[in-house]
Amino acid sequence: MRNTCLYMCFALLSVYCVLHSCQSEQAIRTAQYTVNGQKLYVAHCQNCHGTKGEGLGGLYPPLTDSIFLTNHREQLACMVKNGLSGPIAINNQVFDTEMPPNPQLTPIEIAYVLTYIGNSFGNDMDMFTLEEIQRSLETCSTANR
Repeated sequence: MRNTCLYMCFALLSVYCVLHSCQSEQAIRTAQYTVNGQKLYVAHCQNCHGTKGEGLGGLYPPLTDSIFLTNHREQLACMVKNGLSGPIAINNQVFDTEMPPNPQLTPIEIAYVLTYIGNSFGNDMDMFTLEEIQRSLETCSTANR
């Protein structure tokens, strides 16, 4: 009886450890998007926004304002793809330097880079899915017609 109880406790502990050591599919996908996004960020964004998303003085805005990113989540894909002109306020500072477009980036690449930005530099956002990016890009395409 004592051995049975010990075996049962060991079995339950093993199952508990296995269940809690495995990452969810969502966590794995977010990590994959983040790794891919970091490479794209270095290639397309880092020159202006910095290695730590700190921006460049009064010229290029930082990517550390989680409130701005969250409030403009639906527009971020359009900003990346089509660029941005006109003033924007981030962390109570106005930036008016034009952001060049990145028309060569595919929707999945935009999802990667936004997932990286949204989960780096002190930001804690959910993953940007391909479907979300496609919807956002369709919205900005129809708005510009």
